[in-house]
Amino acid sequence: MPLRPPGPLGHLPPRDQHLFWQYGRGPTVPVPDPLIHRAVERRAAAAPHAVAAEHRGARITYGELDRHADALAARLAREGVRPGDHVGLFVRRSIPMLVGLLGILKAGAAYVPQDVGLAPPAQFAHVVRTARTRVVLTLAEHAHRVPLPDGHLMVTLDAPQPYAPKPRTPVRSDDGCYVLFTSGTTGRPNGVKVTHRNVANILLTEPGGLGIRPGDRVAHLLNVAFDMAAWEILGCLTHGGTLVIRGKDIAAAARTADVLIATPTVLSGIDPAACPRVRTVAVAGEPCPRPLADRWARHAAFHNCCGPTETTIVNTMHRHRPSDPLLTIGRPTPNNTVYVLGPDRRPLPIGEVGEMWAGGDCVSAGYLGDERLDAERYAPDPFLGGGHRMFRTRDLGRWTADGELEHLGRTDDQVKVRGFRVELDSVSSVLESVEGCARAVTLQRDARTLVSFVCPADIDPDTARRVVAEALPYYCVPERVMPLPFLPETDRGKVDKQALLRMADEREGAVR
Repeated sequence: MPLRPPGPLGHLPPRDQHLFWQYGRGPTVPVPDPLIHRAVERRAAAAPHAVAAEHRGARITYGELDRHADALAARLAREGVRPGDHVGLFVRRSIPMLVGLLGILKAGAAYVPQDVGLAPPAQFAHVVRTARTRVVLTLAEHAHRVPLPDGHLMVTLDAPQPYAPKPRTPVRSDDGCYVLFTSGTTGRPNGVKVTHRNVANILLTEPGGLGIRPGDRVAHLLNVAFDMAAWEILGCLTHGGTLVIRGKDIAAAARTADVLIATPTVLSGIDPAACPRVRTVAVAGEPCPRPLADRWARHAAFHNCCGPTETTIVNTMHRHRPSDPLLTIGRPTPNNTVYVLGPDRRPLPIGEVGEMWAGGDCVSAGYLGDERLDAERYAPDPFLGGGHRMFRTRDLGRWTADGELEHLGRTDDQVKVRGFRVELDSVSSVLESVEGCARAVTLQRDARTLVSFVCPADIDPDTARRVVAEALPYYCVPERVMPLPFLPETDRGKVDKQALLRMADEREGAVR
């Protein structure tokens, strides 16, 4: 019997070796512009009078946005900002925010966004220190919230800058576009360096471009410090759309939009029947309940997507239809790869559950100042080779027979209950099959106990527990199902699991 060939796939049978690449590699396509701000500049040159954004009755055209950003870039250059630098963008959703963001990119630097109305002072201090943001942009009304060390400069975006041509800075595609701080396992946020190549690859190819055309209205609903906000903002401006910046009323902005990008938690608060213009929706950031996907897919092209910040917004997408047998996260986006690997980082046969690793042009440049975490989460890509790296997503998944990725929760959502392994998302999925249930979240309270939360508040908890008991082993049945009118959100539009656990503790104390 001939020996199988050596190499990273040599242990797989020939059919699985073939499918490893057929399923796991996205299409190879050219990216029309390697620099994000250049793509916006081309839109401004082609249609300077087109409306780039609107907010609370105010508007800015592409020509005005480009000129103001040029002037800001010139100011930043005079202050010593150079390619490779990081500039803080501590703002709230607004038109000046867009000027600041684009001006930083034109100066050759990467923007470091924080929501100045939500982040605590200690977080600003951590971001400034870690990202070495010697210059911070904000608005005058928020300046008092930003603690700056000596030697740092604050520039207020509502102070007009005298016009000057933008600096001629040699920006490369592998230079930084933005630095986002994600929630860290140590309790301190980790700064992720994302390049122009990374961002252009998802936003300027399809399906990541979401078919946005000049004049389309794209809602800006999310926190600027969340990577999906970059999809809203830059995805809109690089395609010539109009960014509809929301005020306090999320649904009001959504009602006038053609394109929505949101977490499932945010989207669940919007009624598709009240959004007749919406033709395209994309969700990511947390698992999407099947009822929510089906409801929106009847009204619009609905994309269920997946990918952590470290793989640049999303690296898999699926156009879902209500008739689909499964709600999957689809296939790798262009110029990207996904590998389902075992604990030894060897590819698993098609259909087996493993951890998803991401490769290709989506893989970001790593963490700021944390070599230990870098080594833990990034690794040389033995499949692409040639100096490529791959990223450990900590998402569990498997390939379906027809080459779609089924998302099966997080490795850190796999818990032990009474000695048995339980995937919390699988319990929540069963709960979401209960008639009338829109959302469900299951959490572990202790080594023996699960608690689930469902909404809306009129779901019968006994019925919900019985449905889980009929579908899953006894150790998967939550001790308590708590119906709620809505699930609490974090400032990034995801379910606030810590708030839910506090709620369960308070409810338990009240019962006692």
